[in-house]
Amino acid sequence: MLETFQILLGLVLLVIGGELLVRGAASLAAAMQISPLVIGLTVVAFGTSAPELGVSLQAALAGDASIAVGNVVGSNIINILFVLGAAAVVAPLIVSSDLIRKDLPVMIAATAVFWWMASDGNVSRWEGIAMFVTLLVYLWQSITGSRKATKAQAAEIEEYAETLLSAKDYFIQIGFLIAGLVMLGIGANQLVAGATSIAESLGVSQLVIGLTVVAIGTSLPEVVTSIVASYRGQRDIAVGNVVGSNLFNILCVLGLTAAVSPVGVEVPADAISFDFPVMMAVAFVCLPIFFTGFLIRRWEGALFLAFYALYTIVILVVAKQPELSQHYREFVIYGVVPLMLLALMLSFVLNRKPTAT
Repeated sequence: MLETFQILLGLVLLVIGGELLVRGAASLAAAMQISPLVIGLTVVAFGTSAPELGVSLQAALAGDASIAVGNVVGSNIINILFVLGAAAVVAPLIVSSDLIRKDLPVMIAATAVFWWMASDGNVSRWEGIAMFVTLLVYLWQSITGSRKATKAQAAEIEEYAETLLSAKDYFIQIGFLIAGLVMLGIGANQLVAGATSIAESLGVSQLVIGLTVVAIGTSLPEVVTSIVASYRGQRDIAVGNVVGSNLFNILCVLGLTAAVSPVGVEVPADAISFDFPVMMAVAFVCLPIFFTGFLIRRWEGALFLAFYALYTIVILVVAKQPELSQHYREFVIYGVVPLMLLALMLSFVLNRKPTAT
């Protein structure tokens, strides 16, 4: 009962804390004349990724690196398949050409480099520092580029700012930021403590707990933010939040976790053989789907949700029958890859514009 209460309390604090952090940060960012897309890629993405950062740092310092890795990998898979899928089901998402041209390739490249760094079973402290420095460069370029917005973008910023909480009282917004950070820290601590205890009592590996319970719990801010943004018509925020969160998870969450851990972050072999290939495939499949008409349609969102359900079923079945993990390679080659290729073919066929006669 105590462990269950800790998890529930942690999830509640994470959601409320993430909401307060996003509200305060987004209001201040809008007042600074930063475009909605960049707000989603940076401020909102950082706010909704703060739970992953808190949980991973707490897990690494407690010696539970598998939870940290599972949390980041699981959250990145959830962000695309579940968060983006659910937001697209609520309302088709228009994808910015700037995001496809600049930010999505960066996310795919970061995912590939993360996989390469983890392939030897460890992400070292220096590799973590390199990740974090890369994030700082990306943020600087994004924000400085946004400040040079055109008049059309300036009108968009003004329209978006009107939908936010009043940014006149900066002290209130800063109060939201501080309260959100405090609640995120406490919530992360409770969630890791409860999840670790339950994992040990049930004999379930920490990697599986990180990929499921912890990853879902820390992704709730992304779920709420993207769905609400989609419903309110702020599609740039919804898509930018997902892409930005995945970048933050790899470059900031994993980077800082590896940097503060004396021995870096150990990566379980099962994650390298199965979860990393799935994360890479999910990141890569976004590019062609986003390109087809610059729109994520409802049926594509439903397809993403179906893929996530299948992925969750597989890792839960393997958790109950660990001997099946020996067949991860075959499942990736004959299962994941064909399904992703099928999704791409469906997207191109169904979204192809008829030629004029």
